[in-house]
Amino acid sequence: MRVAVLRFPGTNCELDTHHAFTQLGADVEIVWHNEQKLPEAIDLVVLAGGFSYGDYLRSGAIARFSPIMKAVVEYANEGNCVLGICNGFQILTEIGLLPGALKRNNNLHFISKFQTIKVIHNDNKFLSQCSTQEILNVPIAHADGNYYINPEQLDEIESNGQVLLRYCDSDGEPLAINGSLNAIAGVCNKNKNVFGLMPHPERAMEAILGSMDGKKMLEGFMN
Repeated sequence: MRVAVLRFPGTNCELDTHHAFTQLGADVEIVWHNEQKLPEAIDLVVLAGGFSYGDYLRSGAIARFSPIMKAVVEYANEGNCVLGICNGFQILTEIGLLPGALKRNNNLHFISKFQTIKVIHNDNKFLSQCSTQEILNVPIAHADGNYYINPEQLDEIESNGQVLLRYCDSDGEPLAINGSLNAIAGVCNKNKNVFGLMPHPERAMEAILGSMDGKKMLEGFMN
């Protein structure tokens, strides 16, 4: 398993992501945003979390124009797997690989804490090791995690099974902690090969960190 983790100016989770996939046994390479091509024979591209280009204009709005993103779009359109975590999710919506957009949290504050999320659909490579309705405990850290999509598209992604994760309370009831429509925490594209989520599974890989639920999530890509 070979994984490419993208690094933009302002990215701050690439080493965490590198560590997470290395811990799972993957061969991981960090790729600078000015590269024109992705490494050969990779199985997964990950856009890590952070604040690409300082989140100027909008989160991910500048990073979408980085040279490497043309190769990422081509890679995704060929049916290969792409994962965007937090800022990576924002970049994937900005470039159109994922539906919707991420707005400022409704309370206008940066939220940083462990948060329970519920698995809605596991018929995809990403969450294949999780059970539907399973409640996971994973860190979140974002100011622009308020997921928005127009009503027609919302109905479409819900009916297509593209909503993968929802924020919830400890009993599994939906909890829109940041204003996200339908408490959405993660989605995929129609072909279910491009995935995005605001929570940080790479920060929940070891018990000493408070949770190992992220390991179960990322293990799906290893099978």
